[in-house]
Amino acid sequence: MARPYQRVANIAVPPGLSLYYARVDAPDEEPPSEANMLDVAVLDMHHGYPNLGHASIVETVLNLAHVKRQERDGQAPGVRVISYDVRGRGAVPRSPASRFRLVVGSGGPGAIDPHLNDGISPGSQGIREDPSWLVPLLRFFDDVHRTPSTSFFAICHSFGLLATWAGVAQSVFRSELKGGKSHGVVGNELTLDAHRHPFFAGFWNDNGGPEIRVLDSRLYDLIVTGRPGAELLAFEEAVGDAPADAVTMIEIERQRDAVLPRIWGVNHHPEIGDKGLQRERLDRMAQTGEVSDAWVVERREALEAWNHSAAAEHGLQRTSAWTFEMPVSELLGKALADGAG
Repeated sequence: MARPYQRVANIAVPPGLSLYYARVDAPDEEPPSEANMLDVAVLDMHHGYPNLGHASIVETVLNLAHVKRQERDGQAPGVRVISYDVRGRGAVPRSPASRFRLVVGSGGPGAIDPHLNDGISPGSQGIREDPSWLVPLLRFFDDVHRTPSTSFFAICHSFGLLATWAGVAQSVFRSELKGGKSHGVVGNELTLDAHRHPFFAGFWNDNGGPEIRVLDSRLYDLIVTGRPGAELLAFEEAVGDAPADAVTMIEIERQRDAVLPRIWGVNHHPEIGDKGLQRERLDRMAQTGEVSDAWVVERREALEAWNHSAAAEHGLQRTSAWTFEMPVSELLGKALADGAG
């Protein structure tokens, strides 16, 4: 796939491609909607914590949008990604969900419940958090749920918020029985609901069975409550004698075409899909001293796990494609065909 812009950590997008990026660092900084512009919201849940995910999400969405615009010979609305610093600055979208044809929520550190992030407990990962963003964000989730034209994909921390908002799972700190934090390349298993799903059945078939590979970095499991309201599409693989009880992929609602997901999420990192790019970004972050040595070592180990075998690398790429890139690409294509703006 051609790269339509320079891929750098601060999201540089050159002019002339009808692709745009805006950052909202405070609630009153949200840019107004514009005619002939398709807006995509990214909910940045990192709280300023060093990460490789945010830029990957933004750049992947813009790349996919560029390809879809080219398929229409450029005769489509421009695409603008608007990134909101939700947890750090309380920047939650003020516009109604109908403004956005797509919303993507990122991963992030600490407990899913911001009230538990005291900066001291192990589950807070040093994050001391003002939880005032939570109520307006969940209100935004309500609005997304009521708005059939808006799709939402939740990654990792956002997955936890989505699952607990829906009441289908509760967040539990990973026990020592499970080895503590799950990180690197690990196994997940698709469910029979995924096998019967009109879209994700393709993932099962392409994969040749239910066992999939994912890139993980999580301190918390999402344990199902038994409350209806979601298709449970994947669970973690068992670790030793510990139960494989953490759900890792859900669908809350499907598109009107009854094929593509509309509100769905995963508890892993399909956005980290380019090893070479991520190594370059990690090197820059290490050289500037903005991250700790331990953080760099853990991320390097995760990226090196891609090279463990060709099968592992292909498995990760397949997971990224089916859970993130393919559905997002199709949803952007539909939105551009509708002339949304």
